[in-house]
Amino acid sequence: MGDGGPGGGREAPIISNGRLAVLILLAGETMLFAGFIGSFLVYKLGAPFWPPPGLPRLPIQITWANTFVLLASGVTMHLAVRAVRRNRLARMRLMLGITVLLGTTFLVVQGREWVRLIEHGLHLTSGTYGATFYTLIGLHGFHVLCAVLWLLGVFAAAMAGRFTAFRYAPVEICAIYWYFVCAVWPVLFYLVYF
Repeated sequence: MGDGGPGGGREAPIISNGRLAVLILLAGETMLFAGFIGSFLVYKLGAPFWPPPGLPRLPIQITWANTFVLLASGVTMHLAVRAVRRNRLARMRLMLGITVLLGTTFLVVQGREWVRLIEHGLHLTSGTYGATFYTLIGLHGFHVLCAVLWLLGVFAAAMAGRFTAFRYAPVEICAIYWYFVCAVWPVLFYLVYF
């Protein structure tokens, strides 16, 4: 007998190496965020006042709006994956471009808010409150930045015509990571901002 299917070919794997790699990466990232969130909760629940008096309040309204920007980018990423699966390549490129724009907007708004908070006296050295805020939110921001850079590479490949309905694994793998950064944010927003 051959080693797998008709004609002696090999059977397709249950999950591709790329998908498996990103899922393993996300398992590690989940543990990383869980550790930082756990540390944050220990400090927050153990403090007599949170946030401490005298420090600026976090910008909840603009961060609510920015949360919707990031969540909308998850929707456009999903639409890009759906479009490439249906071989609607122009729509895929459009949705990837919108996702890049929304992810970049999220980062710019977050950066502007950090500048404003620093100007109003909230620093990394502002005790446990400042240290945990910038560490936890900065960790997420770094992940969004990496995801945007990855997405830019996928977008460039899409513009070069490298994807079809039969060859789109890089779009799907990038989407899995993008969904992760979108899913982590509402948890952080709720825990840190409220």
